[in-house]
Amino acid sequence: MTPTLILAIAGGVLIAAGVYLLLERSLMRILAGVMLAGNGVNLLFLVSSGPAGVAPIVGEDPEAIADPLPQAMVLTAIVISLATAAFLLAMSYRSFQLEGHDEVADDVEDAIVRRRAEADLSSEGFVDMEAAGDTESGGRSDSESGGRSDFGPIAHPERETGSRAEDEEAR
Repeated sequence: MTPTLILAIAGGVLIAAGVYLLLERSLMRILAGVMLAGNGVNLLFLVSSGPAGVAPIVGEDPEAIADPLPQAMVLTAIVISLATAAFLLAMSYRSFQLEGHDEVADDVEDAIVRRRAEADLSSEGFVDMEAAGDTESGGRSDSESGGRSDFGPIAHPERETGSRAEDEEAR
């Protein structure tokens, strides 16, 4: 194995570990994931710039020239990742001060939108699990839920509501 292949594999492993950590709920793990993924991408940029130990632009043979653009991009990425790390550290510290932990909370508005899409059968975001033949993934029919969603009766497709106040009034 050549050193370039080893560095490319190391960059891929860093990116994979970073993505895994980005999916966690703790801000410190998210920060570690951002840093690992950023370093992995920087390593892949440097691997793509050309052979190691060769001066950029100087030389007669085009194979003996290292590309300076990826090196400049890595320097810029280092500055951006430092700023991102500082921002995530500040968010983590503030979250720990306010709540006693640095866990990312569930997005309440996203859950409301998802439940509304499930309740509105005419919505493009609603996927009928029984019609698709997928009943094992947690899809429930109206008869199983008693005709109710988490927000009250299931909306009828022919009824269009114009505002949030009308939605609240209908419940």
